[in-house]
Amino acid sequence: MSGPTSTMLPVATGRAALAAFWRALRRHPLLGWSSIAAALAASAAAVVVPLLLGRLVDLVVAGGTTRSLLLTSAWILGAGFAAAVLTGASRWLVTEWGMRACADLREEVLDHALRMDSARLESAGSGDVASRVTDDVEQVTDSIQLAAGVFTALVTLVVTFAGFAALDWRIAAAFLVVFPVYALSLRRFVPQARRLYAAERQAAAVRTQRLLTTFGGVRTVHAYGMEQRQSQRVDRASREAADARLRAVRGFLWFANMMNLAEAIGLTAVLLAGFLLVRAGDSSVGEVTAAALLFHRLFGPLGMLLLSFNDIQSAGAALARLVGVTEVDLPTQRTAETPTRGPAGIIAKSVSHRYAEGPTVVHEVSIEIAEGESLAVVGASGAGKTTLAAILGGVFPATEGAVWLGGRSIDDLGPEELRRTVGVVTQEVHVFAGTLAEDLRLAAPHATDEQLHAALRLVGADGWVTALPEGLATRVGDGEHPLTPGQAQQLALARIALLDPPIVVLDEASAEAGSAGAHQLELASQAVTRGRTAIVVAHRLTQAHACDRVAVMSGGRIVELGPPEALVAAGGRYAELWAAWRR
Repeated sequence: MSGPTSTMLPVATGRAALAAFWRALRRHPLLGWSSIAAALAASAAAVVVPLLLGRLVDLVVAGGTTRSLLLTSAWILGAGFAAAVLTGASRWLVTEWGMRACADLREEVLDHALRMDSARLESAGSGDVASRVTDDVEQVTDSIQLAAGVFTALVTLVVTFAGFAALDWRIAAAFLVVFPVYALSLRRFVPQARRLYAAERQAAAVRTQRLLTTFGGVRTVHAYGMEQRQSQRVDRASREAADARLRAVRGFLWFANMMNLAEAIGLTAVLLAGFLLVRAGDSSVGEVTAAALLFHRLFGPLGMLLLSFNDIQSAGAALARLVGVTEVDLPTQRTAETPTRGPAGIIAKSVSHRYAEGPTVVHEVSIEIAEGESLAVVGASGAGKTTLAAILGGVFPATEGAVWLGGRSIDDLGPEELRRTVGVVTQEVHVFAGTLAEDLRLAAPHATDEQLHAALRLVGADGWVTALPEGLATRVGDGEHPLTPGQAQQLALARIALLDPPIVVLDEASAEAGSAGAHQLELASQAVTRGRTAIVVAHRLTQAHACDRVAVMSGGRIVELGPPEALVAAGGRYAELWAAWRR
């Protein structure tokens, strides 16, 4: 089978990404309003502290009474304690708000990816998809704590500026001199950072793709002695990802230095304005002290707000990649109907297929498979067998032609109805993490243990399942009880038996097993296909010979079609394949 050309999933615009995250935030209004109220209260309490300290300085200069000094000090301690408690509460509420929104967004992206057209998902490549639902999700989630600090910093900035204005508008005007420095720095840094961090996330996706393909094809790597060459490819992708990260960091360090310069300029301006106002008698020493403390207090929030631009840009790039998944069009959802539980015929007319930017791999195939008939598809590697079977089974649509299942156009079947009509098992089956019973119930959520055992008996797996340490309750999947390739295939066939579809597509379902295991899987496949319309992409010709008819493919076309015995007697290509197989 010729695979689809890799086409990365789209990346959302910054506006679309923020809109999606805002929609997720709005699903939790109580947390949102509580977060805003706590942040305002915390910032107000924190601003009161420097104002009271300025008042304390004026009392000392004016020779105030001990009682007034102690009372002011008590107010300072109370305001400081309230600010600390409210700040902690605000951070917790904002973090909880963001985490819940992030969880909602993650579920939305994963749900969209699972319902996406399988051909589109495969064309994107496993690395692109995996990096989005792992690395990018982690990047956005890790930034939630930072976002809580940024939100608090924004509120603090607004409330503190109000405190400046309450002291003297001229001191507030002096404070504003920092903003041109910030604006010029951001104007240079933001466009550059957006490009650098998008490139960094893209390089990380390529690195993930290289790692996944290397580990997934480790047997091939060993078989062809490609260890050094493949290691060099992974090393090159890792270096490119590291270089992309370093370029982003260098841009951030320049921006950080400009922030330090702005703080120095701002504090100098506030102190100079305060000195002139005190000398002119328009302000007190305490007010200038309060202004300096207010500005000094802004060092932390302003630093977090501006220096966090580094992480915000990176998180924004990750968020845009996440939201980009939801921008992929999904197959048309139609009202699901209950499929016919009996056999259903298949008709294909002038079916052709080509993958994006690739050659045509299936040419003008027309075939009719009767209800309850089994058709084996055989041929050399690259003949188009798997592609044709996938089209007939509705895994992805043909680029040309039409297919009918049970008398209905395959285009009229919604995804849920299609999956209940056609059961597909490939040679690359997956054992899902959890108990064996949970793995089986993916096909039939309400199946009883008796029904599970019946399906296992049908495919010849009940014996080894009963012998497991905890039977159906044994945990399987990554890091749990290991299953052989043949056992994993039997589980996949048992899921088909539980699903009980009228049509079954078996794509080389015995190819991963050894000789003894393959024979057992052939018997299991025959049991599952019995009484159903079946398409069997046969790796072993004994499996093909057991089917009602055989289609021999070459160059994307069916070159022979008929009962296996008749094809052997005809002395054509299938006869040659059968003779070679028996030898």
